[in-house]
Amino acid sequence: MRIFVTGASGCIGHYMAESLIKETNHELYFLVRNPDKLKFDYNYRPGINILKGNLENILDYQDILSTINVAILTATCWGGEKESYAVNVEANINLINALSAEHCQRIIYFSTASILDRNNQLLNEAGEIGTDYIRTKYQCYVKLADLALGDRIITVYPTLVFGGADDKPYSHLSGGLKDITQKWMGLIRWFNADGSFHFIHGQDIATVISYLVENGDKLDPIYNNKLVLGNEPLTASQAIKTICKKINKKVYFQIPLPIWLANIFIKVFRIQMADWDYFCLNYRHFTYAQPVNPNTFSLPSYAPNLDKLLDITIDD
Repeated sequence: MRIFVTGASGCIGHYMAESLIKETNHELYFLVRNPDKLKFDYNYRPGINILKGNLENILDYQDILSTINVAILTATCWGGEKESYAVNVEANINLINALSAEHCQRIIYFSTASILDRNNQLLNEAGEIGTDYIRTKYQCYVKLADLALGDRIITVYPTLVFGGADDKPYSHLSGGLKDITQKWMGLIRWFNADGSFHFIHGQDIATVISYLVENGDKLDPIYNNKLVLGNEPLTASQAIKTICKKINKKVYFQIPLPIWLANIFIKVFRIQMADWDYFCLNYRHFTYAQPVNPNTFSLPSYAPNLDKLLDITIDD
């Protein structure tokens, strides 16, 4: 197959590129703004093509796009209202529209779990008060169903993403995890925050995407071509205790930190918070129905739980 990939220079992109390069013989096209940022070996085998360009100018590659069998849309813009809309909405829609109904078998589009509620339905607040990144992801998603190839789109919603190594960029979360464990867990361990979340490692995302490239047409109808990428949910208290055990810090007791007390602190100390930040503080439980990871498809998982993730991240 001929596979077109955006966002290959990022953390998730590097894991996906390595998997597609080393585990398949497909013809690969990676669109990147700066090839110097690529740490994977794109000379590993024949059939690997690096296309230098911006997603905003995607129609420069119209001829190639019209021959593509699978498109994997990972690239994103994190901030700036106009920039985010231009990349996260307009450019992705233009790319999908440039694909050929005759040749394109499926499109794997990366959204974010932040635009979903606990029942995997659209979260209205994400479209109204979300950050530039979250709001434009919401706006793009609502447009997908109206596209000519809308029924060939598999939307994936990553939860909290960890990953990175000497040969791969670190995700924002992995980049800060060591700092938190070294500087803040001595204080954090005394508190019990009410909240829960999912996480997934970039390597496990790559495993799922590689599976979808080959088997996307065989997905169970219960998913409706919408997959939340994450392991089983963790509570904040569980996470704190697991991290403390890993770094040999005792947790003798934990002081409950209820939401009403946090709100008092915000008012007393006049802490400035954006509307979305304040919503997240009160929403607290960012959990989803039927999270998907490699185990879902009977594939080995690289970081199936927090213990394993900490072994990989902290000991790296």
